Amino acid sequence: MRQVITLLTDFGTRDYFVASMKGAILSINPDAVVIDITHDVPSFNVLKAAFILWATYRYYPRGTVHVVVVDPGVGTSRRALAIRSRNYYFIGPDNGVLTMAADDDGVVEVREISNRSVMLGEVSSTFHGRDIFAPAAAHIGLTRFEDYGPVVRDYVKLTMPEPRLESGVIKAQVVYVDKFGNVFTSVRKGMFNIGYGDLLTVNVKGRLVRLRVNRSYGYVDRGEALALFNSMNFLELAVNGGSFAEEYGLSEGDQVELTVVR
Repeated sequence: MRQVITLLTDFGTRDYFVASMKGAILSINPDAVVIDITHDVPSFNVLKAAFILWATYRYYPRGTVHVVVVDPGVGTSRRALAIRSRNYYFIGPDNGVLTMAADDDGVVEVREISNRSVMLGEVSSTFHGRDIFAPAAAHIGLTRFEDYGPVVRDYVKLTMPEPRLESGVIKAQVVYVDKFGNVFTSVRKGMFNIGYGDLLTVNVKGRLVRLRVNRSYGYVDRGEALALFNSMNFLELAVNGGSFAEEYGLSEGDQVELTVVR
């Protein structure tokens, strides 16, 4: 079966960076299927890239190699990692960007990419995506995994933030904001006995907004705010036809407090 390799970066598409990575992969494994997850991660935003990888990795065929290059530490002492999980491979920098997804699938083995035979002949200090990560991904299945380099046990981990309940108030974090300005909170379906039809009071940076939990955006009037459980089962704050994030000034990492009105 042809090797599927995905790419997730903060490179954008106007420069030569992504094209160079694809060329490096195909020069080693011409039969590889290379798929772009996105190259529009905000520059240096490791947490957002980790979430996007977590949200997408499982929908690819077993054995897919996921390459992530959001790497503000490129050229420093940070390590290059190859992770083998129960069903997938993950290639990228040791800054936590891989681990939310890899841990979710179940990490089997982590190795430092140090074997020069799985890299390009000349490795720059500023473009490890092309010179290390892309070639290492292309060698999956062509090189024994144990030959990539030594086992790593002290790799950097990122985990999904967990909400907490304090005196009847749910203290949650914004974990993702999508293109439409919909705000994913760290509250998941099944937590805190929140269901459809419930009324929530949400404290957003001192502003109080009352939202009804609905099944989808079209259940409220255009321009009206609502809450819903989205396709990833996160409690989402949204505005039908508008941007909740823009209206309330929210971004990833911000805190919100929710109270269920009984």
